[in-house]
Amino acid sequence: MKRKNKMKQSRGDKIFVIVNYTLLTVILLLCLYPLWFVMISSVSNPDLVNSGKVWLLPKEISFTGYKNLFHDKSIIRGYINTLIYTGGGTMLNLAVTLPAAYALSRKDFVGRKFFTLMFLFTMFFSGGLIPTFMTVKNLGLYNSPWVMVILGATSMTNIIISRTFFMTNIPNELHEAAQIDGCGNVRLFLQVVLPISTAICAVMALFFAVNHWNGYFTALIYIRDDRYKPLQIIMREVLMRSKFNAEMLQQGGDSAGLLQEELRAAEQIKYALIVIASLPVMAIYPFIQKYFVKGVTVGAVKG
Repeated sequence: MKRKNKMKQSRGDKIFVIVNYTLLTVILLLCLYPLWFVMISSVSNPDLVNSGKVWLLPKEISFTGYKNLFHDKSIIRGYINTLIYTGGGTMLNLAVTLPAAYALSRKDFVGRKFFTLMFLFTMFFSGGLIPTFMTVKNLGLYNSPWVMVILGATSMTNIIISRTFFMTNIPNELHEAAQIDGCGNVRLFLQVVLPISTAICAVMALFFAVNHWNGYFTALIYIRDDRYKPLQIIMREVLMRSKFNAEMLQQGGDSAGLLQEELRAAEQIKYALIVIASLPVMAIYPFIQKYFVKGVTVGAVKG
């Protein structure tokens, strides 16, 4: 017979486990329900949703919102723009942040304290919106898709997290061994440091990608051409259009019936758009969750 090494739990331990799992289950449901509600609302009758009759399961299922969504060229264009901004911006962010963090993590880097102070200065002081707007306009980036990629190419917070990761996970002996073998700093960073730093690379990629995907303020200030607007601005316009139609509907008139139909369609499109906009992040996160937890934990242990 196999001997069981499982420790017997006391009554207090069992109560603690039950209470713990109960609380975690409640918290999980509270976090998942808003997303579930949006999903079922996107395929339910808008009138039932507005009246509060849809709260657990979809009613009078209809995919009209998704059909109208994919027939709207502005939404498709905004979705494609956001994918381009997110992909290009994330690659630029990583190309700027990781080398800067690695350089600041090297004790033999000349001027390390000076550059660190200069970077830290930007965390507390900035030029302000108007000087930044003037700089962007003078550089020819106003109303250009490049402003969505170049502006905010890095952040000091992410540099600090990455620098701490490199300081705590890349031993000096590795640098010395590489130098003995004739490996330069650039080659050391690209061929040695980066391959063993997948955790922090994944974390930074997720941080920057989510920031670009949810980017709203930059496009609102610097983008005027409809061809370059990201998905978040398109969502804002859909919401404003729904609000305007609701106000017109309250005033009544000959076109009240038509406005009511447009309002119902806009409600379904709104929920469907939220679902479509959330899918990429939800699809990517499970694959990099282990890197996310490890990278944030290690990168935040020491300063």
